[in-house]
Amino acid sequence: MIRIQPGIHKGPLAGPFFMARWQTAVMSLTPSTSLLNNLRAELMRFAPFAQMDPAHVDRFVVGSTQCYFEPGEVVLEPAHGAVKHLLFIRRGRVSGRQGLARLADENGGGLEYESGDLFPVGAAMADRAVTATYTASSDTFCLQLPVQAMQALAHDSAPFADFLNRRVQQFLELSRRALQAAYASQSLAEQSLETRLGDLLRRAPVSVAPETPLADALQVMHGRRIGSVLVADDHSGALIGILTRHDVLGRVTLAGVALDAPIATVMSQPVHSLGLRDTAQDAALLMSREGIRHVPVLDDIGRAVGIVSERDLFALQRLSLKQVSTAIRAAGDVAAMQVVAADIRRFARNLLGQGVRARQLTELISHLNDVLAERLVALLAAQHGVDLQRVCWLAFGSEGRSEQTIATDQDNGIVFTSDDAARERPLLLAFARDVNEALDACGYPLCKGNVMASNPECCLTQQEWMARIADWIEHGAPEDLLNASIYFDFRPVAGAGALVQPMRALVVAQASRNARFMKQMADNALRNGPALTWTGAIDTASQGGQRVVDLKLHGTAVYVDAARLYALAHSVAATGTRARLEAAAQAMNVPAQEAEAWTSGFEVLQLLRLQVQLDRDSRSAVDASDGNPNLIDVDALNDIDRRVLKESLRVARRLQQRIELDYER
Repeated sequence: MIRIQPGIHKGPLAGPFFMARWQTAVMSLTPSTSLLNNLRAELMRFAPFAQMDPAHVDRFVVGSTQCYFEPGEVVLEPAHGAVKHLLFIRRGRVSGRQGLARLADENGGGLEYESGDLFPVGAAMADRAVTATYTASSDTFCLQLPVQAMQALAHDSAPFADFLNRRVQQFLELSRRALQAAYASQSLAEQSLETRLGDLLRRAPVSVAPETPLADALQVMHGRRIGSVLVADDHSGALIGILTRHDVLGRVTLAGVALDAPIATVMSQPVHSLGLRDTAQDAALLMSREGIRHVPVLDDIGRAVGIVSERDLFALQRLSLKQVSTAIRAAGDVAAMQVVAADIRRFARNLLGQGVRARQLTELISHLNDVLAERLVALLAAQHGVDLQRVCWLAFGSEGRSEQTIATDQDNGIVFTSDDAARERPLLLAFARDVNEALDACGYPLCKGNVMASNPECCLTQQEWMARIADWIEHGAPEDLLNASIYFDFRPVAGAGALVQPMRALVVAQASRNARFMKQMADNALRNGPALTWTGAIDTASQGGQRVVDLKLHGTAVYVDAARLYALAHSVAATGTRARLEAAAQAMNVPAQEAEAWTSGFEVLQLLRLQVQLDRDSRSAVDASDGNPNLIDVDALNDIDRRVLKESLRVARRLQQRIELDYER
């Protein structure tokens, strides 16, 4: 029941009751133009109203009833039955306690809504009762829109409907756009990395038969002013090779190949290609990894329908992914590597201005870090006489998940084969020590926990690694669980990558079979909760006179640990958090909307971490004495970022509550 404080009234407004100002007078049936304008302006400060047509905002206002709740009064509870109204808080706060009291008490199951929030979205959309009891924390004034009117408005207003259906995702998009605008002046990229290759194609590719004389093929390239020509099988049309202008110099001119020779003798093969649905980011990474400038694009049945060149992807004034990676690969010593390593951070800042998403940005950063590490490993392996055909440099932690941010220390190791490991290990440790120190000089700090290849415990033969992995899973002591959370996110970076495959297969095969180990991993995943108070407010710590949150410890780590747990439980081989969440959600039959909230919530926190680390001098960053690069000043956040932070932390808490239900019954 709605209660009205003495002196505060409800008034009729076009059918429903409404009061715009805290007055005692009852309003007329139709609001004045000035009053409607004021209320529209008030609502349009918040999402989703800021993205809606003003006429649709007016519909929300006119169709609503205003109500008041005194401190401590119940606003909604499960006993009220199916939700009849969607509420918008104009003033005050509302706290909710989850219906599962045990979870609320032990895991901080509260929710908190403040001015500008809409609630309870899920219950209103599903035509069900709420699962929490919502109580006014202070004098609270709300607009309540009947569910039927909400549904009609959602039918007519796409931004309103998108927000109701994809709340976390919509907040994320708004936050990303705001961040993009902040960095736009520094952006050097004109092409969005999210564009599908099918949208980049401008003309059909030119192909010739393998027996075509070089002179004819070069004449075609010259006449059509193209930088490459494909070589396709006469009968099947299958793509078998490519010749580019860059190839002509080394393979034809300098090699002295006669122009009447068939193109098949000098073409590049095999051909590295992508599909229509792959993105510009995928093409950029492929070009960088393989050192190529042209990527054929194939349709669903494998026919070449176009070619994407480096020029198509990047029109940068100074930096491109290829330019940065090429500079790294060309560096001849550690001093040169230090110079080009700084370009990785500049490139990341440029991509923020381009509007690249956190997932893509961290993947690109990790890729460039891989290129840098691979080059250092190659340079120093030659100096130390290390045979990389029998040695593989491993990445653990965030680099192993391809989620490395700007301020990430080293987590690496070595796996090798040897007939005499005791004799070879000292040589490898000396080599690893030089690599670790070189990485430190390039801006990647030494690991405080000594999870580095120069540590004898991280420099093992394949058999030794396999034995350690099996022992961790079998015994599950506290230190074993810590090791699993660090080392199970591994992948090869340089050297003999095939050595890693049996190790990954062992993890995938054995972890899910050991129920005790999985229970312990679940307990470990619940060790640190998201930064929310028991009432659902953002839980901050005091640091340098600011209210801060550790976005890693009480944010992304929650998602990372949950993703690892469910990936192990369902034998998912992926190491990336997003890929693990998506694969586990599918195996668990999690509703698509909930699974999307998981991945979006994780991306929110990653984006905020990148923002802090790339702009340490901004108002939203804390230059703390302990150098923690993951602290964010909550009071310095804009309205959108503060709301999206809270939403992502709520999703993280729901993810932990799922773990409790799955593993603590």
